[in-house]
Amino acid sequence: MLCSLCSSNTSAQTGGVTPASVVVESRAYGTRAETEPPRYVRPASQTGIATLGDLDWLLLGADYRVRYESRHHDYRYDTRSDDPLLLRARLFVGIEQLIDPLRFGLELQDSRLVHSDVPDNTRDVDKHDVLQAYAELHGRDFYGEGEPIRLQYGRLAFEYLDRRLLSRNPWRNTTNNFQGFRLLNGSKNGVAWLDLLALKPVTIEPDERDQADDDRHLYGAIGSYGGWSRFVTLQPYALRLVNDQTHSRIDNWGLRGYAVFASGFDYDLVVNLQTGHDGNAQDHKAEGAAFELGYTAGSLRGKPRFSGFIGYASGDDDPSDDTNDRFNRYFGFSRPWSASDYQIFENVIAPKLRAELKASSALQLEAGYGGFWLASDSDGWSNIGRRDRTGQSGDFVGQEFDTRVRWKADPHLEIVSGYSHFFAGRFVRNTGPAPDSDFFYVELDFQLFE
Repeated sequence: MLCSLCSSNTSAQTGGVTPASVVVESRAYGTRAETEPPRYVRPASQTGIATLGDLDWLLLGADYRVRYESRHHDYRYDTRSDDPLLLRARLFVGIEQLIDPLRFGLELQDSRLVHSDVPDNTRDVDKHDVLQAYAELHGRDFYGEGEPIRLQYGRLAFEYLDRRLLSRNPWRNTTNNFQGFRLLNGSKNGVAWLDLLALKPVTIEPDERDQADDDRHLYGAIGSYGGWSRFVTLQPYALRLVNDQTHSRIDNWGLRGYAVFASGFDYDLVVNLQTGHDGNAQDHKAEGAAFELGYTAGSLRGKPRFSGFIGYASGDDDPSDDTNDRFNRYFGFSRPWSASDYQIFENVIAPKLRAELKASSALQLEAGYGGFWLASDSDGWSNIGRRDRTGQSGDFVGQEFDTRVRWKADPHLEIVSGYSHFFAGRFVRNTGPAPDSDFFYVELDFQLFE
């Protein structure tokens, strides 16, 4: 295999000669994965800087985001109120093609929280650290069809599938990343690809250098086949998360299928089964699934999309038995489950309705309404930490309404503003303070290059 890494200049971004019609991207809300390298990165020859016009082998990018939040009765912090300012800066430098088959990438990030009563935490703060630093061997596959094969080693940040298990978590002020090996066979623009992972999660240290967690290991095989994309793009995958310290192992077997039809309908379905054990002599048996059905009215101005979503992740039915039934979300995102960031992909049943409208080429509007139930009333509200082991407090967590406006004010600047309101349900009222919660934010995202 490594021999085939020595003789190709094929770009990882363009892949082979697969017809573009085969490649379909899901329309499901929040599932669009970050590109590699990230979207804010450009070849130096496309930055508009005259002196860099011939440097198509050099990748450059800089991104700065500032977000003001106003949180009233924030359940993540004992229903306190706060008005924080979150700052995040990123810089990317990469080299490709110049010395193929060897390529490099470096991404730096600085994340800070100011004007807040909340202590520094790993969700918001990670000062002057390395997000990515990797070397890559880059070549062609055995079949000589132009599809790239890439072997990466170092610190890596990426997203896969519908992002519910492996995500950079872009809404959050800090970012998931890993250290180790990735073998990528095929282009994401091709009809089929297969990626293999052998990694250690990186532990975020807000004020110190981040370090790989030597006790935890993530292994994975993730594939995609788009040959039937008129009906379904299939993405099977297997993941294993091992913790040497707790002597636990969680295996996740999953299958995702999605499609976009000419009639305007689209769907996205993912099913996960988890098995394994932990250090408390408990077996791990859990399930998680998500399904979204959407319709885009292409004949109407703004091409509005209307969708219905239902998500499910099992909870621990009996805290006293020898089986843990709570689904493990690995390193997935949280925000699309709840605009207030109250729900995650664990012990939840979450139906939601959503409408999206592109009012102009620069302006997008959306609104959603959904409810949240505990899949097991004897398990907890995972992202908040409340639990009634007796199951006597009910299972209805509450309802949430949210809106968001995205305005591309300039090729270098996007302004995003949103509001959500959470209505507490029976479970919340029976387990502690239960005020309604409001969340408003304004976010400015600057990109150095168009």
